[in-house]
Amino acid sequence: MTTAQPPSMDPFLPGPRVRVAGSATGPLAGLTFAVKDLIDVADTPTGGGNPDWPRVYPTPTRHAGVVQRLLDAGASVVGKTVTDEVSLGILGENAHDGTPLNPAAPDRVPGGSSSGSASAVASGACDFALGTDTGGSVRVPASFCGLYGIRPTHGRIDFSGICVQAPSSDTCGWFARDAATFARVGEVLLGQGMPDRLPHTLLVAADALGFADAAVQEALAPQIDRLAALIGERRDVTLAPQGLSVWQRAQRVLQSSEAWQTFEPWLDACNPRMAFSVARSLIQGSMTTDAERSAAGLMRIEARARLARLLPPGTILCLPTIPFPAPPRGLPLGALHPLRERIACLTSHGGLTGVPQVNLPGARVDGAPVGLSILGARGADLDLIRTAVALEA
Repeated sequence: MTTAQPPSMDPFLPGPRVRVAGSATGPLAGLTFAVKDLIDVADTPTGGGNPDWPRVYPTPTRHAGVVQRLLDAGASVVGKTVTDEVSLGILGENAHDGTPLNPAAPDRVPGGSSSGSASAVASGACDFALGTDTGGSVRVPASFCGLYGIRPTHGRIDFSGICVQAPSSDTCGWFARDAATFARVGEVLLGQGMPDRLPHTLLVAADALGFADAAVQEALAPQIDRLAALIGERRDVTLAPQGLSVWQRAQRVLQSSEAWQTFEPWLDACNPRMAFSVARSLIQGSMTTDAERSAAGLMRIEARARLARLLPPGTILCLPTIPFPAPPRGLPLGALHPLRERIACLTSHGGLTGVPQVNLPGARVDGAPVGLSILGARGADLDLIRTAVALEA
């Protein structure tokens, strides 16, 4: 009798590990990094988390722009990491490649879709790792695994050589265990040094904080107090006057309809194998009407105007990254959809507005990490990273 093999919990893809040496000198010399399997590494198939994706995505002959930049700065690639199928997932479970271990909470999911990258960093297998974030795919695993993670300003990081999902929301970010490494990578990828001054005003998103579980609110309170003491002025505000769920619905319409446009040729040509939740998401995107897209586009304009008003230079805003700690591994399908919907209520502003966001680790609920996020105006990525460094110190 053949015994079924247990699903893999390895953050890296099955098979021989991909390794590429970086430059002998540079600001990141001696550091190692992992690469999400949506991001090209030359002469290595980009699998996209689905066994049928390589049928239409030829093996790349050059590195993605962001990978090349890191190699030139001295960092070395030590592997490609598991991703939720074609980035259409938020909890980190992949029916084909397995669910990577969450080293900070082994009985819980790691978060996705950049699940393997977060797992690799949290386990100490590399110094930092690249991920992508369209609807939360860096922010969620950063919170669940207790890491620093960034969704940069939309369009700030070169996206060439990276599999697209929803172009108006796609970004490329990174994870690190400590703020110093996080900042070193940021200076290379953002092409600037750290600002001399910290922001002077902290806004606390009262609606987002109230949306989180009571235990999360309690766990984050000391961290918010420390952040306020560091920054200075503190004020409570409403992030989404229309309602967090209203912003979530608008982002879902825009993201899912763009994802359908992205993946329709692949579906038509290959009839690929995929998990039910991924297929359902694509079907929902295919059914989006022009009227729904138009209404969602108007809400995006309102959301961008709201954050532009809230976040002048020198002002940052904080909120819980996710409403709850990582859920247990292996929950039934019916239990997952409500979790995804609630998560999206606290992540949708990223895709809607394009502002940068950094997850700050440190708090725990029932032994599992929960993150506090800080947002800044478009282009304020390094102000957020500077704040993370100062807060850790």
